[in-house]
Amino acid sequence: MKRTKVILQTGALALSMMATGVMAAVSAEEAAKLGNSLTPLGGEMAGNADGSIPAWTGGLKPSAGKVDERGFLENPYAGEQPLFTITAQNMDQYKDKLTPGQQALFKRYPTTYKIPVYKTHRSAASTQEVYEAARHNALNTKLVEGGNGLEDFKMAHAFPIPQNGMEVAWNHLTRYRGGSVRRQIVQATPQVNGSFNLVYFQDEFTYRENLKDYNPDKPSNVLFYFKQRVTAPSRLAGNVLLVHETLNQVKEPRLAWLYNAGQRRVRRAPQVSYDGPGTAADGLRTADNLDMFNGALDRYDWKLNGKKEIYIPYNNYAVDSPKHKYDDILKAGHVNQDLTRYELHRVWHVTATLKNGERHIYAKRDFFIDEDSWQAVEIDHYDGRGNLWRVAEAMTEYFYHVGVTGYAFETLYDLQSGRYLALGMKNEEKKGVDYGFIASENEYTPTALRQAGVR
Repeated sequence: MKRTKVILQTGALALSMMATGVMAAVSAEEAAKLGNSLTPLGGEMAGNADGSIPAWTGGLKPSAGKVDERGFLENPYAGEQPLFTITAQNMDQYKDKLTPGQQALFKRYPTTYKIPVYKTHRSAASTQEVYEAARHNALNTKLVEGGNGLEDFKMAHAFPIPQNGMEVAWNHLTRYRGGSVRRQIVQATPQVNGSFNLVYFQDEFTYRENLKDYNPDKPSNVLFYFKQRVTAPSRLAGNVLLVHETLNQVKEPRLAWLYNAGQRRVRRAPQVSYDGPGTAADGLRTADNLDMFNGALDRYDWKLNGKKEIYIPYNNYAVDSPKHKYDDILKAGHVNQDLTRYELHRVWHVTATLKNGERHIYAKRDFFIDEDSWQAVEIDHYDGRGNLWRVAEAMTEYFYHVGVTGYAFETLYDLQSGRYLALGMKNEEKKGVDYGFIASENEYTPTALRQAGVR
């Protein structure tokens, strides 16, 4: 209780600092906690009072399991069984450790939705280079332009010791994702009866520091480059999206272009932001729902509520296994929860409320962000009438061979329609996730789009 009180008081102080416009980096004394009382990325090193959350001891090692030729990881916890399972019938017993969105899913699907809870493993870790960058950022990185940009930022994890809700949100946006990653994935939007069609993508994320022609003495305003090519079905195949995600989003808003294979034309795509429609998502997600949340923060007020302990999807190696087909995973109403794994972890709770005069289909969002990886793992979305509308859950997985915490896939449940979206599955693909490829800046230009979109 004492620890929680301190955290909440810290959050209140930070909000006061925001109100007065103070957006300073932390002191050297505070930064010295990284690697001591705090993990190198800012999580609490100690476990919780009853031991149900253990102390962080360095995370999983690269030798934790084998990686097959397709890039799929061996499950280091394959022999474990659930400690217990939460259902609609016993939900009230665990209510204090469930999000409102999770509770709503139990009520929406009382006979099928469940949460299997396993032993907690603080598997998340990173590389020494990332830890050093986080320490640099703690001492130097500042919010600018009202919190919509960063100054003196290096590589990843902008605010390992956050002072306010915007800084926690920036940590999700700037978390380490391996420098560069290429993946072949599918997206599904099952009907109420569980039937679905698949859309196939080839995605690339490349951070500016990983470009072979990156000049650290003259860093650009781009945080990362994102390219997404649709490979199937045939009516969409060849369409390509290119995004330049910027660090100072007031000075230079996100730049996006679309190549339309049918027209063979490249066009600017300002709709690829905020609540613009997500690619081939049948209206079930917005542009800023990708990666749980992405893009500019300027349309919302961000409130830091502190930390809490909740059951979140974690170490989901089983549901990501190539042993399972998409038919095994995608079921009516929600994914097959028997294949999922949840653990008790500490999360940062941040509420984003739409500013007066701004427009977005989500009037409020509640973020629950893992303290060890800074990934958003649960986000509740509310409509303009204040009703809980959509619930996002990310099946978190630690890629121990490269020191990256990522998602096996993301889900976004629409409580009103009874449908959902699942994005990022790769179980049946020839290749999983490919980390560490090298690209040059000229591969992420509008000129290069047409070539990328050849069917």
